[in-house]
Amino acid sequence: MSISTLGIIGSGQLGSLLCQAAKKLDVKTVVISDDKDGPAQNYSDEFIYSKYDNKDKIKEFLSKVDIITYEFENIPIDILKEVNNEKKVLPKPDVNEIVQNRKLEKTFVNNLGIKTTDWTFIKSAKDIQQNEKLLPGILKTNTLGYDGHGQYVLNSFADVKKDWCFTADYILEKRVNLKKEISVVVTRFKNEEIYVYEPIENIHKDQILKYSKIPADIKSNIFQKAQDYAKLIANKLDYIGTMCVEYFIDQEENLLLNEIAPRVHNSGHLTINAFNISQFENHIRAVCGLKKENVKKISNAEMKNILGSEIQDYRKRSFKTDEYFFDYGKKIIKEKRKMGHLTILKR
Repeated sequence: MSISTLGIIGSGQLGSLLCQAAKKLDVKTVVISDDKDGPAQNYSDEFIYSKYDNKDKIKEFLSKVDIITYEFENIPIDILKEVNNEKKVLPKPDVNEIVQNRKLEKTFVNNLGIKTTDWTFIKSAKDIQQNEKLLPGILKTNTLGYDGHGQYVLNSFADVKKDWCFTADYILEKRVNLKKEISVVVTRFKNEEIYVYEPIENIHKDQILKYSKIPADIKSNIFQKAQDYAKLIANKLDYIGTMCVEYFIDQEENLLLNEIAPRVHNSGHLTINAFNISQFENHIRAVCGLKKENVKKISNAEMKNILGSEIQDYRKRSFKTDEYFFDYGKKIIKEKRKMGHLTILKR
């Protein structure tokens, strides 16, 4: 089936970069978003502003597209499934059902023989008290957490606030004696072909990605294992599109899966300039049923996330030949908001 128009749910920077990759491949894009200022409207062929539960607007969106993808995973599952009944959504909504839920996600990967940090499911303060062996640790909402939202550092049981009302479910993870964080971006196609990008080394600040680089400074067995796990997960999920698997490496050189992002990923931004085919183009190719091309690395690279008011300085700067500045065009500057990124090729 030839895909001429791709529907994209979400209008942030990932949506913008997907639209740009689609344009290169002569695929039209229609973006639907609940953010009227979403920057992806500057790159899409058509933009629909709507809440995701507005049935009339969803119907209009569906009438204009051949197939649908999304730029972020926190879309209500029931809405994704309803949309999928009319037009195919890729990656399929069943994938989101697993990775939106930390308990399901960790159980899934542990059952594949992939290690995570020690963890348990939490419904009450008493559950934490009964699992004090996991402290110091991080308490995370079981669903809908990202960039540090819904996460609480617990050094001891004394850090559990008396006024906390456990109306949500949580996961308690034992804190890792961290040496390094890496991620692996992988694209899987409809014919089950896979391309796995090399591991990317990441540095986070306040639980938000600040810096990424390739090659990652890791041992060869970790390099291979991180790629193998990403490929295994993509196959087991029958995944179509680009996804990212994030890992911790502890001081004992254990590779521990942190989380799966069922979408193109911030750490993979450097693939735009460091490879002949980026994670975004590969995603468009995969979900639209286009053929897998040979991917070649052009250069080593590093990527710096530009957060909040930092963007103002970057907008005034001039850049060298091997520096690539991406301004996401967001109208409102907020502290810690991702406003752009800079990729530097290291030839």
